[in-house]
Amino acid sequence: MIPYGRQTIDEDDIKAVIEVLRSDWLTTGPKVAEFEQAVADYVGAKYAVAVNSGTAALHAAMYAIDIKLGNEVIVPPMTFAATANCVIYQGGTPVFADVDPGTLLLDPVKVEEKITENTKAIIGVDYAGQPCDWDRLREIADKHELRLVADGCHALGAEYKGRKVGTLADMTIFSFHPVKHITTGEGGMITTDDPELAGRMRLFRTHGITRDPKCFSSPASGLRPPVSDSSWFYEMVDLGYNYRITDFQCALGISQLKKLPRFLERRREIAARYDEAFASFSGIEPLGLRSDVVSSSKAINLSTYRLNSLTAISTHAYHLYVIRIDPNVLGIDRATLFTDLRGKGIGVNVHYIPVHLHPFYREKFHTGPGLCPVAETTYEQIISIPMFPGMTDSDIEAVLDAISTSIKEDKFKL
Repeated sequence: MIPYGRQTIDEDDIKAVIEVLRSDWLTTGPKVAEFEQAVADYVGAKYAVAVNSGTAALHAAMYAIDIKLGNEVIVPPMTFAATANCVIYQGGTPVFADVDPGTLLLDPVKVEEKITENTKAIIGVDYAGQPCDWDRLREIADKHELRLVADGCHALGAEYKGRKVGTLADMTIFSFHPVKHITTGEGGMITTDDPELAGRMRLFRTHGITRDPKCFSSPASGLRPPVSDSSWFYEMVDLGYNYRITDFQCALGISQLKKLPRFLERRREIAARYDEAFASFSGIEPLGLRSDVVSSSKAINLSTYRLNSLTAISTHAYHLYVIRIDPNVLGIDRATLFTDLRGKGIGVNVHYIPVHLHPFYREKFHTGPGLCPVAETTYEQIISIPMFPGMTDSDIEAVLDAISTSIKEDKFKL
């Protein structure tokens, strides 16, 4: 089985983890801060806060901007459920705005239509690794005095008009699940330029407990830290969670981050092969690219392309490679193609069932069909085909051969 995604681990990664396992620190030690600084430096942000999953990172972000009962947060339906769930964790209400039909990115026009007096934030998702229209989303957020959050879990290493994902919103969330660009097993990170938001998230990931004297409560609380040596003293100043990440996970993340440029290059090479195969093929097409996003083939020679380009460019990180099928042209529907490819050893997947169609949301928030027609229609047409740095050229050929056999067409010409 060729999976749709998987980790790439080498001996350097294993050695980095073993060194920490043999050290005095297994969790909440020096590797956490080192990994945070490495990610912050990579994306160009001032602060980074590491937690134990991308979901925890989303939750921490909602806590940091004080989402609570009565607040609404606009989210896209074409995403993993955690993007919306994090709003509910804090008592808020996710409000679904439809996506652009070509890219499946959050549609700014639909976002503005959903804003009410209760709206407090917008979460954009860089679906499949392509950045949203962040200029337009920022304009809308500023106009209505809203917080802007980027779910960049698909987009580590992507750029938007010359700036890396991680610096385009008030906070950006990353995931280090094994299928993502780099992995820590499970893990997440939030980047921001706001020291107050970073401080709130650091508090939140450790039960709401602080040892910082500047954060201690007033003497009226009845707690009085000693004047001389307060090394043992701490206070729980808010309700938080245990969202800490381990040192050995962070050691793996540091090692993986060094390989990210190579991983990105290979993802773009694979995307270029797929692009070429599907370019003149009726009935199957890749997702569209925004006008400022360079194609995968140009992205392979990105430095040269930048030198020759007169405008700021954006780049795709290709966490996923999603194709859209037209059953009327192919004579085969998505479900049949999916089953057939799985039977041939191609681990295709579907990203995603629109969140508002899940039973929980339909029951609790009265969502359902018709709320986001673009996402609903497209969901019935899309398949994610294998995309990960460890894919060989023969793996790519196997994927394309399986697709061509399934739809009873001649082999793709590459």
